Amino acid sequence: EMNLTELCKMAKAEMMEDGQVQEIDNPELGDAEEDSELAKPGEKEGWRNSMEKQSSVWKNTFWQGDIDNFHDAVTLRNQRFIPFLNPRTPGKLTPYTVVLHGPAGVGKTTLAKKCMLDWTDCNLSPTVRYAFYLSCKELSRMGPCSFAELISKDWPELQDDIPSILAQAQRILFVVDGLDELKVPPGALIQDICGDWEKKKPVPVLLGSLLKRKMLPKAALLVTTRPRALRDLQLLAQQPIYVRVEGFLEEDRRAYFLRHFGDEDQAMRAFELMRSNAALFQLGSAPAVCWIVCTTLKLQMEKGEDPVPTCLTRTGLFLRFLCSRFPQGAQLRGALRTLSLLAAQGLWAQMSVFHREDLERLGVQESDLRLFLDGDILRHDRVSKGCYSFIHLSFQQFFAALFYALEKEEEEDRDGHAWDIGDVQKLLSGEERLKNPDLIQVGHFLFGLANEKRAKELEATFGCRMSPDIKQELLRCKAHLHANKSLSVTDLREVLGCLYESQEEELAKVVVAPLKEISIHLTNTSEVRHCSFSLKHCQDLQKLSLQVAKGVFLENYMDFELDIEFERCTYLTIPNWARQDLRSLRLWTDFCSLFSSNSNLKFLEVKQSFLSDSSVRILCDHVTRSTCHLQKVEIKNVTPDTAYRDFCLAFIGKKTLTHLTLAGHIEWERTMMLMLCDLLRNHKCNLQYLRLGGHCATPEQWAEFFCVLKANQSLKHLRLSANVLLDEGAMLLYKTMTRPKHFLQMLSLENCRLTEASCKDLAAVLVVSKKLTHLCLAKNPIGDTGVKFLCEGLSYPDCKLQTLVLQQCSITKLGCRYLSEALQEACSLTNLDLSVNQIARGLWILCQALENPNCNLKHLRLWSCSLMPFYCQHLGSALLSNQKLETLDLGQNHLWKSGIIKLFGVLRQRTGSLKTLRLKTYETNLEVKKLLEEVKEKNPKLTIDCNASGATAPPCCDFFC
Repeated sequence: EMNLTELCKMAKAEMMEDGQVQEIDNPELGDAEEDSELAKPGEKEGWRNSMEKQSSVWKNTFWQGDIDNFHDAVTLRNQRFIPFLNPRTPGKLTPYTVVLHGPAGVGKTTLAKKCMLDWTDCNLSPTVRYAFYLSCKELSRMGPCSFAELISKDWPELQDDIPSILAQAQRILFVVDGLDELKVPPGALIQDICGDWEKKKPVPVLLGSLLKRKMLPKAALLVTTRPRALRDLQLLAQQPIYVRVEGFLEEDRRAYFLRHFGDEDQAMRAFELMRSNAALFQLGSAPAVCWIVCTTLKLQMEKGEDPVPTCLTRTGLFLRFLCSRFPQGAQLRGALRTLSLLAAQGLWAQMSVFHREDLERLGVQESDLRLFLDGDILRHDRVSKGCYSFIHLSFQQFFAALFYALEKEEEEDRDGHAWDIGDVQKLLSGEERLKNPDLIQVGHFLFGLANEKRAKELEATFGCRMSPDIKQELLRCKAHLHANKSLSVTDLREVLGCLYESQEEELAKVVVAPLKEISIHLTNTSEVRHCSFSLKHCQDLQKLSLQVAKGVFLENYMDFELDIEFERCTYLTIPNWARQDLRSLRLWTDFCSLFSSNSNLKFLEVKQSFLSDSSVRILCDHVTRSTCHLQKVEIKNVTPDTAYRDFCLAFIGKKTLTHLTLAGHIEWERTMMLMLCDLLRNHKCNLQYLRLGGHCATPEQWAEFFCVLKANQSLKHLRLSANVLLDEGAMLLYKTMTRPKHFLQMLSLENCRLTEASCKDLAAVLVVSKKLTHLCLAKNPIGDTGVKFLCEGLSYPDCKLQTLVLQQCSITKLGCRYLSEALQEACSLTNLDLSVNQIARGLWILCQALENPNCNLKHLRLWSCSLMPFYCQHLGSALLSNQKLETLDLGQNHLWKSGIIKLFGVLRQRTGSLKTLRLKTYETNLEVKKLLEEVKEKNPKLTIDCNASGATAPPCCDFFC
């Protein structure tokens, strides 16, 4: 077996063969012309000695223990993206600004310091190169100084050479480490920019000047930061190159587990346990977290304990690790409280490194920390001498949660006000989390510590008790989420994650009980687990909207076929993706039990979801059960395509189902059509609403479908929007509707590629149908000729049509004339939508109909119809005389100030029956503003929407229902 050193060497050799990296043995890396002069005697030697001494310190600090070689691999992987260290980068280019960004603990500082060593490596360049390290943790504590003083504080031996060094800026690399930890007011980095490196300024001004390249513009810059500071950095850095440092990739983590455990079976079992928890696995990109997981699980396995419960939550794992570092009954209550106070104060101050003065201010002695240093909970900070930090940011968050969870002594400050620490309500507030994202995970840990079993484990080890009031505090803080608003997808994900972290069933019951409508977006397996844990207690839930992201189920998206013997394979011989899929399906089965166990759940929407054959079958299995009482189901844009067939099969004979939507750009397969026809033909079918959208069917399939409609007596509303129906398919439908026993009341053929040719047969339907009251032909180019045919049907006394939607149908003034004549003949039409048609002067013709007492229109929509200001006078007069029109939509029409003044001038007299007017006004104009106030005063019941100028047309369904 090769050790990891050998593996890393092999990886490096392979990358060199692929051309990804090269051995660097050429003397120049693209210095400017000014660098061509060789160093003076003694200059290079002195700098070499200084850098080698510093190099030794860094290596001893950063590359120690059993993660050395992993850091080397991660560094090698990322370093090739840094242009000024890549030998293939062309020379004589503009100085680079490179930003290394990534979460805490993934090796950004390690990589930056390795880059410093490579930059100053005497074997790479015949000229002297200088590298200066600027730690923002340290800089935050410094007072005003000059830039020369700033960089010379760590190099006293070079004090006299600083001016000559800065004069050769093209030879200098500045590493600005931890920009996110620079504690400055907003905007401080871009104020008072200075280019004089001898002038004293506040440190933030000096840093801002460097990043803006006002100071030493030819120098190379390397900045490290966590993601939260990237937005501020964009205002400072000029054309930066962003390199995301991801830490351990999955293969790194797997190799680390194998090395730590030694035993492959144990290592892979532990690795799979960590991977089953998406949040924990993500944290595992930090080497320190990998070490925590391995150390904890290995100890449990050695004791013969089951490690599965430990990895269910991050709280459970961290608590087990903490307790394993100390003997039971250690009675470290005071020390634990002290450390939790330190952690909480640091997080609220956005501080991860604690100096001696910080400890003194909190009343903490260095001796109080010795046990936690020995237990690998704390460590001496790698950058700042005499300072301390937690082994990883997540452990500081865990201890901050302990501050809130532990029972306080009488003399202690209950909520930490004396230390500028917010209370529980402030901790969980969205406003504070936006300002300080590190608080989010503290909230999760706090819920995790509300678990009674964990409280007993903590008490047994440290002799301290959890606060008996913490659960009530958490309930009070989460209660506001239900107040007067529905939960957003993000809020619900947060709530369910917190409840799962607690592993307290009773707590989950109380929190989710009020929920009646929820929207869920599942992005990973852990979120499926979170939903299963809590939503089974949501017995009043009535509507569930579900979205499943790609990657949750992998069966239909991998080049691998599941054969009959698949589940008989040994666990380690199954592909990694298949193991993940099996785990996902087990959790999905628990989640889907919600549909067969909740009798109040009536509405299910599944949209934009990447399912698999197996996951669809599991969902359908629960839907078909008699204990499932779904009434309304919407399936929109779901893969695989066969899912629609399976859903149709599941709904056959489902007496409770009354509304069904199957929408998505798919081709109908014959089996799906058979299932849909069987559904409609079944004697138990109570379907009243059916929407089929985005389907591509053959004329024969349409004929078969419409034939089944003849026998169905329950369907009242049919929407065939966005289907390739064409005139041929529409005529087959019209033949069905001319039969005296058809029951359709609402028909929508929006965007079905119909022309005027189909309207003649449709007019016949309008004449003979006793049921049809709503018709939508939006987004079909039927034109004026098609309108003429429809109006012939509308003019018949027996026509019952009340709503007609002709949005975006290529109608002009001539079409308006046909409609006006029909409306003046006392036709039954009460709702008319002519939006997105260039009717222009046709408005005057429609006004003639509105003035006629035979016109029965109550709602008229003319959104984006190219209406002209000239006709506003006629429109106003028509509104004065009309006693039936209640809603008029003129949005997205440029009536200009003149048209608005004419319209309001008439309306300030009175508006007849009008209740709602939508249009775009010019409220900034004083005359228009005064008229608007007069109209509102004269007509208190009239609502005027002055901002009806959206970029897209209103949905047809809003007007159609």
